[in-house]
Amino acid sequence: MVAYRARRDLIPRGVCGTIPMSGTNPRPVCTRCRRPLSTCWCVELTPIETTTRVVFLQHSRENRVAIGTARMAHLGLARSELYVGIDFAAHGRIQELIASPGAALLFPGEGSVAPDKLEKPPTVLLVIDGTWPQARKLMALNPALGALPRIGFVPRKPGNYRIRREPAVHCVATIEAVVEVLAALEGDETRFASLIRTFDGMVERQIACAAARKVTARRTLKPPDPWWASTAIPDLDGLWPRLIAIVGESNAHGRDSGVPGSPELVQLAAIRLATWEVFGAFLAPRRPLAPGTAQHLDVPRSVLVGGRPVGEVLAEWNEFHRPDDRLLGWGSYGVDLLAQEGWRPPLNPIDLRVVAAHRLKRAPGSVTAAAAAVGADLGGQPVAPGRAGRTLQALAALAGTLRNEAVVGRRSAKEGVISRSPDDP
Repeated sequence: MVAYRARRDLIPRGVCGTIPMSGTNPRPVCTRCRRPLSTCWCVELTPIETTTRVVFLQHSRENRVAIGTARMAHLGLARSELYVGIDFAAHGRIQELIASPGAALLFPGEGSVAPDKLEKPPTVLLVIDGTWPQARKLMALNPALGALPRIGFVPRKPGNYRIRREPAVHCVATIEAVVEVLAALEGDETRFASLIRTFDGMVERQIACAAARKVTARRTLKPPDPWWASTAIPDLDGLWPRLIAIVGESNAHGRDSGVPGSPELVQLAAIRLATWEVFGAFLAPRRPLAPGTAQHLDVPRSVLVGGRPVGEVLAEWNEFHRPDDRLLGWGSYGVDLLAQEGWRPPLNPIDLRVVAAHRLKRAPGSVTAAAAAVGADLGGQPVAPGRAGRTLQALAALAGTLRNEAVVGRRSAKEGVISRSPDDP
């Protein structure tokens, strides 16, 4: 049996039409988005051109869900295609797309690579749309998908899909996942803002409709779990004795400077959060010092130029860092700079930016802004010179505040007391 519907890529992209009312369909429905005209969102979408062609493979059962987001994403991406089914082995167009050079699959798990770590963006991005059991079934029935390079990511902020039950706090809607990946691949998040606005508007309308119902709804929305309950959030309290906050600064030349090579580590600052032991060192530049580096790092040029040899600093760092330590940073820049010098941590580092996004329920901005937003104490003298010292101070203060919030929250939950962050609804 052929388990797909062909020509699903030919959904009309023009002005929405109307399916007339009938006995089985009492409300006029838009032919494009398939929503009642009272909740139609077509007018909010202007198709966006993308370098990467996005191809949605939607499970047949997911196609029946009125509030799914793959159709919305498809209609909002000019070069996208949407196919519905389960077994696509005999589907010529899909097999052609899978076999095309540069094709990749958006699917988390072992071997997946973050979009910002790819050497070059994929030409075709296949996206499975459905519940996790449905997605796993599609993967099992279509082994050609499993052979593709995988792209995975940890969301920078919690999803807004409040009208459907998600298996975990860090799970997001299909449209949210695609926008986050495309923004990273194409380096322009603002271009896809209209898609997210349309999605958010649909969510708000559904919630408003549910609240206005005269009868009791068959299913009530699950209240959001506290931010620290997500499986994407590390146990900061349990890891506290082994956590090292780290900041790295670089000597970086512009692309048109004519100076070969990548940004190089010139300042390394770290602090063991449990004991407040500090590591700090300047590394002698291996390339000419870029103009403006001293001003940018807020460190005298003479200090940077007079840094110590790389091997000497790394030897001291190895004495400071223990095998069971976990590095904690704002993003991965400091760890990446260390990796360029040949040093890699034995355990996966923690990106506190992700934790802060779950806590704030939005993109956290800079580490200093995030620390201020949660009420962390930013007073006191920085433990390292320049911008790195101020960043490290904010990083340590933010980590301590988030740790304390999680400890209090878990204790309250265990005692039967509902505990929420100050800005939770």
